[in-house]
Amino acid sequence: MTVPDNGWPADRIDTEHAHSARIYDYILGGKDYYPADQEAGDAMAREWPALPVHMRANRDWMNRAVRWLAETAGMRQFLDVGTGIPTSPNLHEIAQAVAPGARVVYVDNDPIVLTLSQGLLASTPEGRTSYLEADFRDPAAILDAPELRETLDLTRPVALTVIAIVHFMLDEDDAVGVVRRLLEPLPSGSYLAMSIGTAEFAPEEVARVAREYAARDMPMRLRTLAEAEEFFEGLELVEPGIVQVHKWHPDGTGERGIRDEDIAMYGAVARKP
Repeated sequence: MTVPDNGWPADRIDTEHAHSARIYDYILGGKDYYPADQEAGDAMAREWPALPVHMRANRDWMNRAVRWLAETAGMRQFLDVGTGIPTSPNLHEIAQAVAPGARVVYVDNDPIVLTLSQGLLASTPEGRTSYLEADFRDPAAILDAPELRETLDLTRPVALTVIAIVHFMLDEDDAVGVVRRLLEPLPSGSYLAMSIGTAEFAPEEVARVAREYAARDMPMRLRTLAEAEEFFEGLELVEPGIVQVHKWHPDGTGERGIRDEDIAMYGAVARKP
């Protein structure tokens, strides 16, 4: 495991306990994890061998959704909340490959993401990327932050991306309310892209993975399709609506032969009228 030294206080990074973003990085074949994350990832994959397939499918969905937002919807501004550890191609790389002038604000509250954020800031000369350290559960802190206001023009449409994070928000965190407060100041023509954890397709296996997360102080709140629909109330869903991530605009570039029971994530994109 290697982490670039950019002067950030190392004691803010808890290396003794597993972290969801680092587990994700480990399973995706990254390098920014610690032994606790590797142990956790291996334990979870033993409980559900399809876990790596599921995580790669979510990543592939993010790539397709962002490309669709830039190419088809013409979006030029992106607010990515719950960014996680940088993995290329990152959101700004995908958006700026379509539109070099695209602007992106990344938001996360994990110190290791800040430590690694230089990779998130390598914008095209025409565009701009910023990194904001803030908690998803505090929409006001995100929306009022100078990093956001200096990068995005909130009088113009913004694509809000909330990818593979709300399953770590419990009922008391009011995930639906948080997403609505983030969307509230965004103008008509803005979009919401979300992937949302579910146990509806492999309930026993995913429940075992959830128990492994909970045993490491990362309780999960997995949602049904009806509960996923609550995030998109009042918005115009893009076809095919809310579906498992591997079924949303497949382009033949992802893994072949994925079974429904291998995927525990809904994905959808919707327009704010």
